[in-house]
Amino acid sequence: MKTIPLSCLLLVTSLLCLAPSQGHAQDSTNYPTLGEVIRIDPRLDQLIDKDAKIEVLSSGFDWSEGPVWVGDAKDGYLLFSDIPRNSVMKWKEGTGASLFMKPSGYTGVAPYGGEPGCNGLILDPQGRLVSCEHGDRRISVLTKDGGKRTMVDNYMGKRLNSPNDGTFKSNGDFYFTDPPYGLPDRYNDPRRELDFCGVYRLATDGTLTLLTKEMTRPNGIAFSPDEKTLYVAQSDPEAALWKAFPVNKDGTLGQSKVFCDVTENVGKLPGLPDGLKTDLKGNVFATGPGGCYIFSPEGDLLGRISTGERTANCAWGNDGSVLYLTADTYLVRIQTRTRGHVGPQKAK
Repeated sequence: MKTIPLSCLLLVTSLLCLAPSQGHAQDSTNYPTLGEVIRIDPRLDQLIDKDAKIEVLSSGFDWSEGPVWVGDAKDGYLLFSDIPRNSVMKWKEGTGASLFMKPSGYTGVAPYGGEPGCNGLILDPQGRLVSCEHGDRRISVLTKDGGKRTMVDNYMGKRLNSPNDGTFKSNGDFYFTDPPYGLPDRYNDPRRELDFCGVYRLATDGTLTLLTKEMTRPNGIAFSPDEKTLYVAQSDPEAALWKAFPVNKDGTLGQSKVFCDVTENVGKLPGLPDGLKTDLKGNVFATGPGGCYIFSPEGDLLGRISTGERTANCAWGNDGSVLYLTADTYLVRIQTRTRGHVGPQKAK
């Protein structure tokens, strides 16, 4: 196990501070808005009010990603990645955005591509922050002393490509995706040691299992609330889709099926299938071309949160009813009428 000491991490508390006054997510008085909610199925009204607004909480980032809510509804805050800046940002109501950690995903000295920082951020069952690190090509966890410990950085002795996003199962196993987006030359990078892009399971005993390598560019990943289905996004412009894998009793994956294919929207709307989350009812909130798509558990498209931006990821926050979205240079949110499925994390 490799540990990075606290001295290697820069923690500060004031950057890009917007300092809005206190308010609830439903109150748009203090925040500008953008985009719209596109309604395709009447069932969407049960999930998002017709007058719900997409609030702009902060802006000016290079490429915002990987949001995760930390803490309770009253005193909690959102962490998210700014990958090109090799940083993790913190946003809190009444305070705004500030730098939380730098470096976040690359600890080298020489310049390293356009996306060196960490991507997905996840809380483990103990409430610790887990990071999918592009530049250092590993999954890490913050330790109590403020350092980092490597959870995994190789498969059968070969370096991972650049871990992208992950999710915990209730038994503590960690499932994650490993496309090459963090490598300077991506697929053609000479540093690549694996000739595929995998979806993996890291068991609580440290065993790493390759679950599938059928996906060309696996990206966002999330379980259904009953953990019988694992959803994985594929951000391939030639096959832009989400797959649904049945989860076997031993935690491996069965034969996948295409949950939804949005290849026809590529180039017409900004973005590709990326991060995703589910709610307690099994609905799927998946970022993709044109914003965040909302599907029923059966795969029916109910509507889309249209941000007008490349929307990379989403996370449930506050009391679980607020959906935060990282949309290119923006951090935005929308109040919903549902509650998010956040897995086994014990937020602190």
